[in-house]
Amino acid sequence: ASDVYKRQRQRCSPARKRGRALEKFMKPIKKILCSVDLSDHSAEVAEYAALLASKLGAEVTAIYVAPTLSQYTGFKVPQSDIHAFVGEIVSGAQASMNAFVAEHFEGVKATGEVLVGYASDEILAKAKRDDMDLIVMGTHGRKGIDRIIFGSVAEKVVKNSPIPVLTIRPHD
Repeated sequence: ASDVYKRQRQRCSPARKRGRALEKFMKPIKKILCSVDLSDHSAEVAEYAALLASKLGAEVTAIYVAPTLSQYTGFKVPQSDIHAFVGEIVSGAQASMNAFVAEHFEGVKATGEVLVGYASDEILAKAKRDDMDLIVMGTHGRKGIDRIIFGSVAEKVVKNSPIPVLTIRPHD
């Protein structure tokens, strides 16, 4: 009689009821946007995205956002030189991204892409444009004056994203 009681109790537990209620409102995660900066910490971020993708049967789009450098056109630097330089950055970053995806997303359907612009804006636009279900990204853990000067891409994405964002802080 105690086994029957335990099974019935498990079926009716509040946690189980909340789980079923969440399933009604929670969109399945099938498309994951993994934003990386191709630093050492990016491997850790990719590990989380790959694990989630494999467990959920999702696909991953890994992105790196290269800076536009357009703000420097007023400093007597010809715009054509800046565009050529950004083009070189993008082609080099695309080669790095291809190698990164091959190394860190083995066994998971994944693609890599390099975008140009302001990181937070491009991440949010890509998530919306491709109807992503989850954003996975790293944080730098900056504090004090560094955070004031550089801002936080992750913070801007978390505050403005209509979809869930998983942030991964680097291990010290």
